Amino acid sequence: MPKFGISQPVRRVEDARFLTGQGRFVDDLSLPGQTCGYVLRSPHAHAAIRSIDTTHAAKQPGVLAVITGADLTKDGVGALPCFADVKNRDGSKLEVPKRFPLAVDMVRFVGDPVAFVVAETLAQARDAAEAIVIDYAPRPATVDLATALAPGQPQVHEARPDNLAFDWEFGDAAEVEKAFAGAARVVRLPLINNRLVASPMETRGVIATVEGGRVVVHTGNQGPWTIRSLLAQRVLKVGPQDVRVMTPDVGGAFGAKIFYYPEHALVAWSTRRLGRPVKWVADRSESFLSDAQGRDHITTAEIAFSSDHRIVGYRVDTIANMGAYLSEYGPEIPTSAALKVLPGIYDVKCVHYRVRGAYTHTVPVDAYRGAGRPEAIYQIERLMDEAAAELGIDRVALRRRNFVPASEFPFKTAVGEIYDSGDFGRVLDTALAKADWAGFAGRRRTAATQGKRRGIGLGYFIEATMGGPDESAGIRFTPEDRVEILVGTQSSGQGHETAYAQVLHERLGVPIDAIDLVQGDTDRIASGGGTGGSRSLTAEAWAIDAASNKVIEKATPLAANVLDAPDVEFHDGMFRVPGTDRTISVLDLAARLRASGSNASLDADAKITVPAWTFPNGCHVAEVEIDEDTGVPTLVAYTIVDDFGRIMNPLLVEGQVDGGVVQGIGQALFEHARYGEDGQFLSASFLDYCLPRAADLPHLEFSTVEVPCRNNPFGVKGCGEAGAIASPPAVINAIADALGGKQRVHIDMPATAEKLWRLLQAR
Repeated sequence: MPKFGISQPVRRVEDARFLTGQGRFVDDLSLPGQTCGYVLRSPHAHAAIRSIDTTHAAKQPGVLAVITGADLTKDGVGALPCFADVKNRDGSKLEVPKRFPLAVDMVRFVGDPVAFVVAETLAQARDAAEAIVIDYAPRPATVDLATALAPGQPQVHEARPDNLAFDWEFGDAAEVEKAFAGAARVVRLPLINNRLVASPMETRGVIATVEGGRVVVHTGNQGPWTIRSLLAQRVLKVGPQDVRVMTPDVGGAFGAKIFYYPEHALVAWSTRRLGRPVKWVADRSESFLSDAQGRDHITTAEIAFSSDHRIVGYRVDTIANMGAYLSEYGPEIPTSAALKVLPGIYDVKCVHYRVRGAYTHTVPVDAYRGAGRPEAIYQIERLMDEAAAELGIDRVALRRRNFVPASEFPFKTAVGEIYDSGDFGRVLDTALAKADWAGFAGRRRTAATQGKRRGIGLGYFIEATMGGPDESAGIRFTPEDRVEILVGTQSSGQGHETAYAQVLHERLGVPIDAIDLVQGDTDRIASGGGTGGSRSLTAEAWAIDAASNKVIEKATPLAANVLDAPDVEFHDGMFRVPGTDRTISVLDLAARLRASGSNASLDADAKITVPAWTFPNGCHVAEVEIDEDTGVPTLVAYTIVDDFGRIMNPLLVEGQVDGGVVQGIGQALFEHARYGEDGQFLSASFLDYCLPRAADLPHLEFSTVEVPCRNNPFGVKGCGEAGAIASPPAVINAIADALGGKQRVHIDMPATAEKLWRLLQAR
């Protein structure tokens, strides 16, 4: 195996560039003649716009344009899309209210864009925005998800009675009711999945210019092709070939940078109108008020058991907050995305799942790391702990009794997914041993002598990786004796430059330091599936492998000709004449062909279609201590044992998992996007929205159990979102264990010190 090939712990090649300040993010880009854009946003959660007067603002120093919704409507700029294919229980289609880049006659959340000012400097644009006179007629707002669907609440969209965006279901309700009626025991648990802010290190930004009659857009995203299509079709009314979207380095995304936002339209439209480059970069406050947010569900989950403690039925009823508008994939996240893993790793016999989407006067909600799967796993894993307490059975034993056995893979679940591989018992046993589950009682006794309540909890997750099944890759040999890999995904910190180079090095023997990654350019890469749903390595490694096969196929006769041999073999990156020491590498062959003036090329392109996705899974164990006097929770130990199939690069995998775990810990203990009764965002800054810090975290003990995936040639399973799926139930189960022991106490996320103190005082 090549030194830097697959399964090797290769350090990230991109880090040298980032650590020496050579990364190029949107805000690092400046174009000649560049102007600055500023978005004026609504201060009201719900208000009619009686009038907008831009006369004084347009006369301010340096101002080039003051754009309103009326201007865009007059030019035929279209609404933002919702691509979700979600049908109501009665078979009717999803109705999508129009959302335009700038509000026209009504604002529906604090931060809703109302006007766009372009000036020579950002300060001038801000000053001019303050001179815009808007006559608002404020109206009452619907904010509380618990009452949003109740009769008489303020309507977010007049055409949608009672704020109901959709009413979706899966499963046979009568069959599940029959299973519940015949069950020996039914366990019920109400849950809240708190709303989260994505909080990438780099905020969103867009720069656009006109080059040769084409609009060229630079923006940080998770795949530029959809943005190009929408700008061409809905904003500029040109063919896709007349728009180029380029993605520089991206400093974190977590799902929030998948989407086409109003600012893409505003910047592209303005630059064509003005004939000058326009730049807009969000400040952190704008990110809180305008980036798509995540989670925000109220759920009642019920599980039915037979007399021997086996699951015979599972019923879930969820109200999912959509915010003020339906975002691109918003309705799919709590429905079809969550459904994929709704039964978790258990042999559930029948399922009924109902989801009602609710409109509220808040920021729209869409995919956030895990996108539906964290919510589904949180439900079943919390419920299994509660069920164990009610049934009087050990929580580990209850899980083990209901596992899908390793002997039954591939296994078709009650929701129709086919788990191709896994060994849940082995992963569980490994995690319990590494976490010293058996020795916990002693640690609990010691903590009690120090005024601390100590608890231990586990969360066993399974994830269905997602995304478009089609992917492409290209391989180019350059005159500089380097090789470019053209990919259809987009790195936002995952380490793609390293992982993909390892695949190419393994297949073609090209040195790692001679490989360059080309991504995020709609001119150079015709199409791509983007990054999301933990799909990148599964799909792109396969596409690179297929393109490598084409290179070898093209190169074999050319190498035979150069080596003056009737036949050659390719192995470990070298073409070799059998039985001799005469060899030539792929890179040297490409150089020889160029030097000879040959028209032959080793360049190759490939497209693949993933027939089935992967099902990574794992067991995480958390230990917490709660101070009885203050309620402050401390996470004192965290153990991770995951099955990601064949590990491509253990360093990258551990980094991805650690990051996800920390985000999940943030949801469990710290983070909550909260709104006041009037729709004002109460936690719209890092002063009020608490992210976990290094001091809040213990050492994360990471290891893997490799059970190869059967759905792709490398045997890999996606790893990018796993940590965010497993950690919330593990941490909250540990909190509940610390609070109640055998007498269970339920607490919703985030389990803050204040909540815990109040619970302890009440008892």
